[in-house]
Amino acid sequence: MIQEKGSISISTENILPIIKKWLYSEKDIFVRELVSNSADAISKLKKLQDIGEAPVRENEKFEITVAVSKENKTIKIIDNGIGMTADEVKKYINQIAFSGAVDFIEKYRDKTDDQQIIGHFGLGFYSAFMVAEKVQIDTLSYQEGAQAVRWISKGDTEYEMTDSDRNTVGTTVTLYMAEDSLEYTDFYKMRDVLKKYFAYLPYEIYLVNDDKKDVKKENLQPINNTNPLWKKNPRDCTDEEYKKFYREAFDDFNDPLFWIHINMEYPFRMQGIIYFPKLKHEFETMEGKIKLYYNQVFVADNIKEVIPEFLLMLKGMLDCPDLPLNVSRSYLQNEGYVEKISQHIIKKVADKLNILYKKEFENYTKYWDDINPFVKYGCMREEKFYDKVKDIIIFKTINNEYVTLNQYLERNKNKHENIVYYVNDVNQQAQYINIFKNNQMEAVVLDALIDNHFISFLESKNSNVKFLRIDADITSSLKDQTKEENEAETKQLSEKIEKLFKDTLNIKDLKIKVEKLKTESTPAIILLSEQSRRIHDIGRIFMGKDAGNMFPTEKTLVINLNNKLVKSIAESADDKEKEEKNKLLVKQIYDIALLSLKPMNPDDLTEFINRSLKIMEMIV
Repeated sequence: MIQEKGSISISTENILPIIKKWLYSEKDIFVRELVSNSADAISKLKKLQDIGEAPVRENEKFEITVAVSKENKTIKIIDNGIGMTADEVKKYINQIAFSGAVDFIEKYRDKTDDQQIIGHFGLGFYSAFMVAEKVQIDTLSYQEGAQAVRWISKGDTEYEMTDSDRNTVGTTVTLYMAEDSLEYTDFYKMRDVLKKYFAYLPYEIYLVNDDKKDVKKENLQPINNTNPLWKKNPRDCTDEEYKKFYREAFDDFNDPLFWIHINMEYPFRMQGIIYFPKLKHEFETMEGKIKLYYNQVFVADNIKEVIPEFLLMLKGMLDCPDLPLNVSRSYLQNEGYVEKISQHIIKKVADKLNILYKKEFENYTKYWDDINPFVKYGCMREEKFYDKVKDIIIFKTINNEYVTLNQYLERNKNKHENIVYYVNDVNQQAQYINIFKNNQMEAVVLDALIDNHFISFLESKNSNVKFLRIDADITSSLKDQTKEENEAETKQLSEKIEKLFKDTLNIKDLKIKVEKLKTESTPAIILLSEQSRRIHDIGRIFMGKDAGNMFPTEKTLVINLNNKLVKSIAESADDKEKEEKNKLLVKQIYDIALLSLKPMNPDDLTEFINRSLKIMEMIV
């Protein structure tokens, strides 16, 4: 018969308040620790059975039961694992400095896989006092002839040990909940917590409402999936299984684009699935979630030390039993080891993208709109990732083709060597796109929010390459190279039209050039200095809309002397009777060119409409 009272062996009487307030960052961690201990106890017993040091009981089914009662204000965590003797309770519970798991590993170092031990009796157990006024342990060891033990403590340094009436091997931990933690006695609250941490625990977990006496255990379903998809061999998984698992894990009704199944044993063990979700809009790229598990027990979301930052845009789960976690599992130790894990994840993602590019290029192009912000961000954040994917970064052209940077440069080197023309607003820049197409020129579409930064990044990596927006200085490529028959007449008309536009518009800092362009249908285009526009854009980002006055964009109005309307205005520039009409047309030509760059403000739009009506009246 056991009858004992005493003090818990600890170095300071303040250890329990420290555990309660500072060791664990979230209150519901106590569920993770106690259920993990139960899983640990089952793992220990299974190991002993495997090596013949514990009897195998007939029809034995390992499971964990969590029972909640609002009426009694209790939570019970019940397992049929290894159990403890009185001496083990004294060692593993009363002497906080020791860890049952560590001692177990030491004893069976050559006979068992120590990394499979999930939890630790010891500090983890004492997380119970974060929420409980009193904790009771009833435990019966697997050892033949063992006496069941009951241990009770109210969270101070005093404890009481007696015989227990438990008659089956295993352990029951009963929490008598504090008033400020009664929310955890709610069945649905506890179900959410269990699903959060143990959705994929390898042993079945049953949740029981002790206040409902008529509920039979055989009618209950486990709340967890003991064999998650990432535990299977990728060759044995179907596409539909991957999609179903994704929908269930992330409550997303949309199917993912594709996925990466990680299943490795060396140089460290890691399993998991990373999904590339289909995005509803670009802002959603920052809403990803990578769930990190430790032997199928959830640790945390988006741990940046393990998951490279740019991968946090994705969704997935990674189970890494070799993670060097501290006792609270909130912080990582051994940064060098963690860095190796992170680098391997980067490699797996880059390898998957390369395989898609080489073997499924058509699908790769279909995915590109969704995955390109992630790929570009990854390139800018991780040098090694950029090195692995730089040759498979593709660009959609204005002709709806997909090309790499090298392919674009190669096929356009005779027209504009080492220059990449791009569009960042297909609708607003439609006129420029038409000009390009009419002149058999090619531009790429870079209209994602990240592209402003990515363009600068690519220029830094390819020092001889320059990116110019489609409305930058393109006159050298668009200029009509036909030999002039009457250069003197052309020069005279150019001077007249230039003077007329300057005098009529009278816009400070607006440069005016007269050229003969290949495209006759366009009377004028406005070109923006790429460098000044970028400075202007950066200013707007950091200083707001008012930065436009501080960093003005250099504009050049290129008037097309090959256009019939422009030529007519030039030829009648000296005609006083047509002076008013010509000024109206000059303003109209300028506004039409301006509309290809940006929408008009209300006042300018009103003036444009009134002028249009006036010109129409003159035609009638």
